[in-house]
Amino acid sequence: MTVKARSEDAAVSFEPLRPKLLRVAYRMLGSVADAEDIVQEAFSRWMRADRGEVREPEAFLRCTVTRLCLDQLKSVRRERETYVGPWLPDPLVEEEEGEDVTLPLMLALERLSPLERAAFLLHDVFGLGFEEVAETIQRDPATCRQLAGRARTHVREARPRFQVEKQRGLALAEAFFAASRSGDMKALGAMLAADVSLHADGGGKRPAATEPIFGFDAVMKVHEYLAARFRKNGSKLIRAGFVNGLPGFITLEADGELSTTALEIEDGKVAAIYVVGNPDKLRHLH
Repeated sequence: MTVKARSEDAAVSFEPLRPKLLRVAYRMLGSVADAEDIVQEAFSRWMRADRGEVREPEAFLRCTVTRLCLDQLKSVRRERETYVGPWLPDPLVEEEEGEDVTLPLMLALERLSPLERAAFLLHDVFGLGFEEVAETIQRDPATCRQLAGRARTHVREARPRFQVEKQRGLALAEAFFAASRSGDMKALGAMLAADVSLHADGGGKRPAATEPIFGFDAVMKVHEYLAARFRKNGSKLIRAGFVNGLPGFITLEADGELSTTALEIEDGKVAAIYVVGNPDKLRHLH
């Protein structure tokens, strides 16, 4: 078989699995670009593999992607220790709700060890049995069960306690945009929970608070300052949608860059605001 024919043969079996593999890699790493690189490396290995000996291509490739992610997490963690300001995962924006790993849960996963993260995602999110998890991360099934159990304990609080109906969530997001940009502090305040928090990821490349901001008064003060800037310089709503499973929106800011805002809703109030402005994390949205 020629090199071209081998490549085409590999692509025929690989491409239908690419979206699933990207989901695994993104949830492991929190980066769209890194996930794409990992999946491309998995394809390169798939081309070189003796594919006739692989009984289950999806299991083989998922195992390859997971192991590549585990290797990469070592360097990723070192990079995030020196990251400027709060780190948030790259925003995935969907028209529909239904993200199986919401933004708060992804942040909770960051506090797990790489193996705990892999065991939890493979078993609890992707539905693999512990035998297959064990084969993937090269640990015995009992250890994998313990890893997933520990992870479950750590992330339990990050599971959504309040389901927001789609249209209600999008209406809240649009109302939040309108109030925060116009400076209608009364309307904005009516949306916020008493213990609301604000997390802004500028990555040192765009203006953003270098620490999370907690509490109603502090968050209102920040938005009062921001509203004056928005009124002066402009901020255009591109569209509302679900950002990593949370109601939110994409905006085009005065500097010509995109920004995303995601709102965690609890009992009808905005409990947390997550803003990503780091342009490196928004390239895929263009």
